[in-house]
Amino acid sequence: MPVAASAIYFLNLRGDVLINRLYRDDVGGNMVDAFRMHIMQTKELGTCPVRQIGGCSFFYMRISNVYIVIVVSSNANVACAFKFVVEAVALFKSYFGGAFDEDAIRNNFVLIYELLDEIMDFGYPQNLSPEILKLYITQEGVRSPFSSKPLDKPVPNATLQVTGAVGWRREGLAYKKNEVFLDIVESVNLLMSSKGSVLRCDVTGKILMKCFLSGMPDLKLGLNDKIGLEKESQLKNRPTKRYRITEGVNLPFRVLPTIKELGRTRMEVNVKVKSVFGAKMFALGVVIKIPVPKQTAKTSFQVTSGRAKYNASIDCLVWKIRKFPGQTEPTLSAEIELISTIAEKKSWTRPPIQMEFQVPMFTASGLRVRFLKVWEKSGYNTVEWVRYITKAGSYEVRC
Repeated sequence: MPVAASAIYFLNLRGDVLINRLYRDDVGGNMVDAFRMHIMQTKELGTCPVRQIGGCSFFYMRISNVYIVIVVSSNANVACAFKFVVEAVALFKSYFGGAFDEDAIRNNFVLIYELLDEIMDFGYPQNLSPEILKLYITQEGVRSPFSSKPLDKPVPNATLQVTGAVGWRREGLAYKKNEVFLDIVESVNLLMSSKGSVLRCDVTGKILMKCFLSGMPDLKLGLNDKIGLEKESQLKNRPTKRYRITEGVNLPFRVLPTIKELGRTRMEVNVKVKSVFGAKMFALGVVIKIPVPKQTAKTSFQVTSGRAKYNASIDCLVWKIRKFPGQTEPTLSAEIELISTIAEKKSWTRPPIQMEFQVPMFTASGLRVRFLKVWEKSGYNTVEWVRYITKAGSYEVRC
């Protein structure tokens, strides 16, 4: 069973966060507070390096004056987690001239973030070999002034040059059906004003590949020139797997809300949601959360598509559309009755409307795969699958 880490934290002895990376959204941002309160402040750091708090497991290890904490929300292999920590520290030391402490982390935080993105993907450990990683992450670390050891340099691998063998792929791999699966997964983030002006908008994406290919093939991937993924110098040194754009974003949905407060005890809410993508496409799992005041007593509403209900625990009308076709405009109309109390003096702040969705075969960035080619010396045929998925990140519209 793999690690499937949700987050990793680097803390100093006082419990201050030096660096952290969240790999999954199944844990809250206060996990480090739980570690400080239930483990550090109770002085249980020297007992068991595995603790369970609030449904999450904490695996931690002290290296010099730094605590490395891995948080997982599901069952995981403890030995694999600690093996990952040991090999990650060895990798960092190879970049930092043999030192790994609080000063080394502060001096090399940019490089550490880059390495963390390479050695763990969506919580799963990847290749941690310094020899291989230094072939394309060529940035040198900042040496500690107390270290006399020279920085390690990537050395030529005689076995690799003579035999072509590599440490990250087992020899003799063979599949009955040779296939490549390529996923372009994008998250679109939006903050729009009540008048329809875009206040903040960006897209973050990942290019994910899974191969079932025999032997040792070469793969060549061609993309369109819609986005500049990295600086030219960086592209020469390493393949790009992650990207972010802030201009030219194709928004999949536009939300048009109208909220009228009719005195102190009634409100009218009308929300229209337009799907901007093509008519032959559709979104799945669409959820629109429309805030209402805390003193809501009764609701009645109509929708032209999907289902809606009032959720008092989150003070929202929750409108769900399982399959949302492109170029359509479903609407929700609601009447809200409020409880009028003397204690309620503050006006309603009108939190933003929030959306959740997934749109297959749509890219908000405009990124497209032009070609995906596979070459192998035996000349076998391959099947290439390319899939696009755009989902909501923080997609909010003020009302």
